[in-house]
Amino acid sequence: MEIRPDEFEVEDYLGKTFECECGKKHSTELKRVIIKPGALKDIPALIKDLGCVRPMVICGANGKKAAGTAVNELLSQNGYETVFHVLESWELIPNEAALGEVLMAHEINVDIIVAVGTGTINDICKFLSFHMGIPYVAVATAPSMDGFASNGAALIKQNLKTTYAAHVPVAIVGDVDVLKNAPLNMITAGLGDIIGKYICLTDWKIAGIITDEYYCPTIVKMVQQSLDRVTENAAKVLQRDEEAVSAIMEALVVTGIAMSFAGNSRPASGSEHHISHYWEMKFQLEGRKPILHGTKVGIGTVLTGFIYNYLKDIKPDFEHARIHSENFDMKAWEKNISRTFMQAAPGVIALEHEVKKNSKETHAKRIELIEKKWDDIVETIKSSVPHTDAIIEMLRSLNAPVFPKDIGIDSQTVFDSIIVAKEVRDRYTLLQLLWDLGIEEQIAGQLVSWLNEQEK
Repeated sequence: MEIRPDEFEVEDYLGKTFECECGKKHSTELKRVIIKPGALKDIPALIKDLGCVRPMVICGANGKKAAGTAVNELLSQNGYETVFHVLESWELIPNEAALGEVLMAHEINVDIIVAVGTGTINDICKFLSFHMGIPYVAVATAPSMDGFASNGAALIKQNLKTTYAAHVPVAIVGDVDVLKNAPLNMITAGLGDIIGKYICLTDWKIAGIITDEYYCPTIVKMVQQSLDRVTENAAKVLQRDEEAVSAIMEALVVTGIAMSFAGNSRPASGSEHHISHYWEMKFQLEGRKPILHGTKVGIGTVLTGFIYNYLKDIKPDFEHARIHSENFDMKAWEKNISRTFMQAAPGVIALEHEVKKNSKETHAKRIELIEKKWDDIVETIKSSVPHTDAIIEMLRSLNAPVFPKDIGIDSQTVFDSIIVAKEVRDRYTLLQLLWDLGIEEQIAGQLVSWLNEQEK
């Protein structure tokens, strides 16, 4: 069957195997998506349809208030003997302690997990259910991030943000009555996560040009269609408009399905996410209050959008790039990683020793390809990345944070982000391209100067 993003609704992607023009077959294990007002009432029947009898409802303190208690009561009223566990921390972190707490609360005869919440709860329950070999249902309390339908769990191990293989939920429930009443900063965070797709889709195409990485135009079109619908309805978000909120939630789900189709997070995560992950680790290690993932991604989109728009108008000095490659000093690199990543540095250094993305040999080969394909790269940027002012205006119209200073990030951290955030993943993005060209410090300086002017 052919994928037709122009015609498909979310449900059309479920329960089918698609023969794609990219040469691969695409499918998802996600069975049901219910996004509508009053969707919570469908959960008891959904559990029955899935053939499960003993659900464990897991939520955080915020999720309990938003829908956790209501979901547990609905299940109890319909004859289910539930296990109800609340992770009481109001600023929950998806780390070893949280996973251990949930595992200790689990009872042996539980046959399905119902995760009520957003990103952190979803990642914890996804990982736990995968390793226990039981399904889980994701009940969203805010349209704040795109990981609901993905097959990866983003967790923090030994202070380093890492995505672990897991499985998708068997069902996703988004009650629009709950979603539209979520805190506005969570709704705008979801929109921030979606507009980041401008950058990650560009990163993916450029990676295909430079490294011959697998690239699927159909998956890109899926995500682009959802992105367009969200931006078309963005002006109605502040009114908590049902159509606008539904568009964000559906886009977040479709993006997750796209990740399942691709087999990784490429359709949803690029340099804008790597910057966000770096900031998240910095905040945690410094004991600072965490910032919503999508909020950071939105700001990361402003930064990477500026860089892309700057990059398309320059002519790289490829001889300088070759000298930069030859002069790479691993010891100096490790010293800078230790400074910037602090306690998380050993994991970052170990990743580089494993994949060797910064090695002189692979670096030199990439420079040759970048030089040959530079015109294609520029055309990709021009056709894919909106003007930075358009991104800024959209975020401002929603009263969302726009610049790093809005969430307490200083100029030095911004500068460091452009240099080292690429090291959080083995993935070719804009940030690796800057490093390959030997202009990462020059561009970081230009970005900081521009931000200083914008933030006056």
